[in-house]
Formats: sequence, C-alpha cells, structure tokens
Amino acid sequence: MRILFAGSPAIAVPSLETVFREEGITLVGVLTNPDSPKGRKSEPLPTDIAEASLKLLKEGRTAFPILKPLKLDSQAREQVASLKPDLLVSFAYGRLFGPKFLALFPLGGINIHPSLLPKYRGPSPIQAAILNRDMVTGISVQRLAKEMDSGDILAAEQFQLTGRETAGSLSETVSVKAALILTEVLKKIADGTVKGKAQNHSDASYCPLVSKEDALIDWKKSAAEIDAKIRAFDTWPICRTIHNGLELLILKAEVFDNSKTGISGLVLGIDKQAGILVQTGEGILAVTELQYQGKKALFWRDFLNGARDFSGSQLG
Repeated sequence: MRILFAGSPAIAVPSLETVFREEGITLVGVLTNPDSPKGRKSEPLPTDIAEASLKLLKEGRTAFPILKPLKLDSQAREQVASLKPDLLVSFAYGRLFGPKFLALFPLGGINIHPSLLPKYRGPSPIQAAILNRDMVTGISVQRLAKEMDSGDILAAEQFQLTGRETAGSLSETVSVKAALILTEVLKKIADGTVKGKAQNHSDASYCPLVSKEDALIDWKKSAAEIDAKIRAFDTWPICRTIHNGLELLILKAEVFDNSKTGISGLVLGIDKQAGILVQTGEGILAVTELQYQGKKALFWRDFLNGARDFSGSQLG
C-alpha cells in the first residue's frame, strides 16, 4: 500500500514514523506546510514533520519527496498524482482537502483527530479539552469527508485525564497513542477488514482556531478557569496579563483557594509553598513561574527579587 502522509507539527511525528517503518507500506511522499519564520531572528524554518522526514531519509531505506505547496492547486495535485499513492494519511496538516485532491487516492483518505468525535471538531481539540476541564478525552481515526471532521469513525480510543495536563503534555500523550492506533487501522485497510461507523452529527461540537488574543487573562474569571487557560495555552500563545504597563506572561499556576472573593487581579502576597497569590473573580490563583515580555522566565521567588513592588499591585 502506497501512502502519502500529510502533517505539520510535532504531534504527528510518531505517526509519520509508523507509516515509514510499517511492513507492506511504502511512504511515497510527505505533504507539509511551507517553512515559516520562527524565533527572534524570524528565520524561515521547516515544520517538525519536514525535519523528521529529513531524518528518515538519512536512514536510506527508501527515498520520498517532501512537498511544501502554498496551495493544494492543480500543480500540487500533479505532483501528488505522479507519486501514485493509494491512501492519504493526515494528522494536523492544517488545511482542508478538496474533492479534486482526495480523488487522487483510490483508497481515499484518513485523518487522526485528538478528540472523541463528534466532540470538538475543529483545529484545537486538545486545548478545548483542557479549557473545559474534561476528565476524559480520546483519539479518533476517521475517513476524510467533505465537511471538516465529519467522516465515519474507523477507530477510537478513550483515556482518562488527571486535570493537570498542559497542551504540551497532552499532545505528547496523544502523539504516542495515535501512532499505535494508526498501525491497527492501516493493517485493516490493507486486508480489507476495516469498518466505519457514522458519526451522530447532532451531537457535534466545535472548537475554533486559537489566537494570541485568546490568551489574555480576565482576572474576573474563576481561579479554576484561569488555571485551565494557562495549561491549555502553555506552548502557544501563552497566557498573559499587564503589570505596570508591561506585558507579563503567566507560565505556571495552580488553584490555591476555590471560593474566596475580593478585588480581581490584586496580588495578595505569597504563600511560601504555593507561590504568588492573586485574587480572581472566584478563588485565589497561586502563580509559580512568570516572565516579563522579552525577559527570562523565572521561578516566583527569583521574580520577586527583581519586582519588589509586585505584592499589592493590580494585574490586568
């Protein structure tokens, strides 16, 4: 079976490696997003999938092209068609596939989605699960369909959450589990035993694309809500507030008290074990790691050494 793999971020790397190494499968090409500016120097850098693909090519087992089209237009379709793929495997590629593109694959396309579909269709299911403080989430492998994340489910796995996951840690968990699920699905597709189950579209919920503006902390929210937001946006866009006119990133925190009320955003002081205490709309948040924009990330004690006026100040 000849497979074209489409993906971009690190979460998809183990699945790419699975396709590359699985017996009876030929990875005929990798489709990923173009290089984009990153870091302080804004140098164009390849996606995680592009970097992983280069490492696989160095193993010398087989050669395959790395495609980085700006659009999935006729030129991109010609490139893909020349590879004669049987199946498209997609995981966090970041773009929708049109009917002309999907028609290039005799066996169609499948997509790995980190939620229990039809819950959290859309581009940010991991963040949504954390923001909503879910205690259960999962992974679905679905047929690619015309509407986003609406295809028949070929496999799904549910697992428990601790309530302390970050977007980064949950992505790592999903990346490993997804590769194992993908292996089983590919075997069933190859031997013709795969079966799909239609989604109940009336139960569908959606999660939007995350923006930098979403990460601004509203201190009138509860401590539990703010804690969840900090964990959901821990890798990007990172939660932030304003202190004395400066942007302040809140990197790590935890609920200290669930019920106490007071002036939202007021820095109450410290707890020697928990960290810097900030009043929210409902409860107190204990902040343990923070960073002024453009400065180093600091543990709360080190931060206070350089910000002695912090206690008693107002955030937001």
